[in-house]
Amino acid sequence: MASRSLGGLSGIRGGGGGGGKKSLSSRNAAVERRNLITVCRFSVKTLIDRSCFETIDDSSPEFNNFAAILEQILSHRLKGQVTWFGYESPRSFWDYIRVACRKVSQNCICSIENMENVSSSRAKGRAWIRVALMEKHLSEYISTALRDFKTTRRFYEDGAIVLGEEANMLAGMLLGLNAIDFSFCLKGEGLDGSFPAVIDYTPYLKYIQSSDSISSDEEELRTLGSSGSESSTPENVGPPFLMDENSWFNKCKRVKQKYQLTLEQKGYLEELLRLRENQLSESVSQNKILLQRIEDSDLAHKLEKEQLEYIIVELQDQLKSYQSLDQLSAEVSLSQTSLDPSQSQGGDGKQDTLNIMSEGKEDTPSLLGLCGSLTSVASYKSLTSLKSNDYLASPTTEMTSPGLTPS
Repeated sequence: MASRSLGGLSGIRGGGGGGGKKSLSSRNAAVERRNLITVCRFSVKTLIDRSCFETIDDSSPEFNNFAAILEQILSHRLKGQVTWFGYESPRSFWDYIRVACRKVSQNCICSIENMENVSSSRAKGRAWIRVALMEKHLSEYISTALRDFKTTRRFYEDGAIVLGEEANMLAGMLLGLNAIDFSFCLKGEGLDGSFPAVIDYTPYLKYIQSSDSISSDEEELRTLGSSGSESSTPENVGPPFLMDENSWFNKCKRVKQKYQLTLEQKGYLEELLRLRENQLSESVSQNKILLQRIEDSDLAHKLEKEQLEYIIVELQDQLKSYQSLDQLSAEVSLSQTSLDPSQSQGGDGKQDTLNIMSEGKEDTPSLLGLCGSLTSVASYKSLTSLKSNDYLASPTTEMTSPGLTPS
């Protein structure tokens, strides 16, 4: 009986020990995930703050720490590769990225695979982190890889960060790095894949949040505490966090600074709006003036067009008058030739006289009637009669008359 009871007690203790180990391992996994995500958040903030003062490159300790943290997150509970002999060889996160990120448009997977100075899988993964940061597509790569849940499940074990709810937070954190201009050399010592990356926690133990940060640490810690994977159940390890008087004073001071900054921005926007309204009113007045000028120009063009049309009509009338005058002259010459053939020579002289008169005449419609009267048949006959011997004395008769002979 005693042995049975002892055996039962030992079985109970063994079962209780197994449950305790399981809960301890789940707690440790949850703490590990939460620590990596929190440190990654601090690292991103540090990079953003440092980028305001200097360029981020391979020599920056903030970037080296961030790259180590991201490498640890992507390598968390990564499955090994099983060989033909049944052995499991270690695998790098680059093997997962190479398969899961091929759907990204204009990705850099092929260019990294063809790099000559990068041979190991871990070095290619580190080169990919640097290229993605310079292209400002690191968050897009991570989001695309996490959406391919089938591939992610094939490469990672249960409890991995990329399989939990923390993965969505990771993609959101990395989105802020798109505002930083990185400059890296892909031939440096940072790509050496012979040793694993080590995280330096000392900068974050003394981290002081700037007053320009939008969200407070308490809200982010509360969000991280409430998040977790489905298989883990984090425990409340202590009483709620209490803030002392200095913390409240600092928080009020930050709120006051934000309020003053908002007021200054409001005043600036109001002044800018006033200037834009003045410019708009001036533009409207200038537009009205230009429209009035256009209307005046159109009216002047219409008047000028009417005047030109009137001049064209008058010139056409004059042209028709010239044509009728030429026809009438030709008819007169023909009629004179038919009436008195002996005076054809005189008729030619008369025709030349008429031509000279028509050439010397002014080009006005008022003289057309006079020219027409002179060139008519009746007027021509009257002129012929005036030149006869009955009315005009010839010079020969005057010279031979006895009464005019000199003494």
